[in-house]
Amino acid sequence: MAGWLLPAVKLILPHVTEIVKVAKPAFTKLKAATTDEEGGVVQKQIAELQASASQNATHIKELAEQLRLTVTALEQGAAEAEKRMKWARALAVTATVVSVVSLVCAAVALLTT
Repeated sequence: MAGWLLPAVKLILPHVTEIVKVAKPAFTKLKAATTDEEGGVVQKQIAELQASASQNATHIKELAEQLRLTVTALEQGAAEAEKRMKWARALAVTATVVSVVSLVCAAVALLTT
């Protein structure tokens, strides 16, 4: 199980800092201001929130694409590992059959002499 986890972590790890930066933005703080200025600050905060949401959507799309690539690579690796297991199983069965045949031949040769 750890065989697929390490590549996935290595793929996502470089983007952790971007995720943290986006998740913890420095929004405009509401200062003690007059009612005229509060409307401007609120509008600025709304614009910052909208920009942050747009940026989050972009990052989520990028991460989804990378996750899709990771899952595809994992599926290909699993298919390759399954082929190798079939090959190893066939080789083991062949070796077992050859060894049993040679054991029988040795026993027959030992009994006939």
